[in-house]
Amino acid sequence: MARKKKDPGFKRPVAVTVTALVIVVLFFVRIYQAVKPLVEAETLQTAFSIPFFINGTLTAHGRMVFQSLLFLVLAIGLIVVLIAFLRMRRWSWVLMMAWVGFSMVVSLVDYFYFSEPNYVIMASDVIIAFALSQGDVQRIFRIRSDTGESIF
Repeated sequence: MARKKKDPGFKRPVAVTVTALVIVVLFFVRIYQAVKPLVEAETLQTAFSIPFFINGTLTAHGRMVFQSLLFLVLAIGLIVVLIAFLRMRRWSWVLMMAWVGFSMVVSLVDYFYFSEPNYVIMASDVIIAFALSQGDVQRIFRIRSDTGESIF
């Protein structure tokens, strides 16, 4: 695969920069969500002496640690997608849209059924969805093409 020469006059659309900043905010929110329960339960001080499994099922402590690890993996995944997004990789746009769609569904389920909404996540999902739906952003990532223009 041939590398494209960098065009000195090329500038990213503002929506790409805004999306990147929102992803950075989401990174810190996910790190906070990963660390907060561990600190509150003093998991690090007890050196994991509380069992994670009893009779083959996760305990409440085990679920909390598993959920914290999941948020940590999501935060690391966000950084990987952010790097690819800033490098204008097509797959990062697709993954970001899928990620935002899934996150919106989870946020709405939390809002309507569990009364535990996270408004920062909800607002950031909306901002990212609007930014990625703009025509110039879709053209940059080769998602949309003008009439007669080849996508590939």
